[in-house]
Amino acid sequence: MSEASCLAPDCRDVAAPGAPVGLCEEHLIVAAEWAGRRDGVTDVLPTPCRLCGSRLGVRWPSGWLCAVCEWRHGEPVDTELPPPRIDVVYYLRFHDRVKIGTSAHPRQRLRAIRHDELLAFERGDRALERRRHEQFAAERLGGSEWFDRSAALEAHLASLTAGIVDPWDLFARWTSEAFARQS
Repeated sequence: MSEASCLAPDCRDVAAPGAPVGLCEEHLIVAAEWAGRRDGVTDVLPTPCRLCGSRLGVRWPSGWLCAVCEWRHGEPVDTELPPPRIDVVYYLRFHDRVKIGTSAHPRQRLRAIRHDELLAFERGDRALERRRHEQFAAERLGGSEWFDRSAALEAHLASLTAGIVDPWDLFARWTSEAFARQS
């Protein structure tokens, strides 16, 4: 079995084995860079986004953009803008129970509550929290915000977490969207 030559004109190198196009390594790199000028290249940002904290970015010839909130990497953040208020209903697991609560400052709130795992976030305020408490009233432990796990509660959690790896990523997206609406 002979090795195929690179298809680029005037190139005498061997085509990269397994490449989808018969080009040598150097010409594959050139083709990828050319495509990246048009579509951008998704990669890890050099430093976390200063607006939303995301590490995912898109590299363009003109610079980096955050893939979540589109902040241009390196540009200053407008510190005169007040941080947006993002109310969330949170779902925490502690042993075999689930706490359904709400906060506009979930990082602070969750640090103050003993729990094993953050299960999900749902965008909403006290009104939504009350509706969830009513929805799962049969599972409620006394008058607390703690609930026994049930098929209904598990189904609700599954609907909230579908396609979400980390609830904090969802919160970061909501925050960055709110910042974008402010500016």
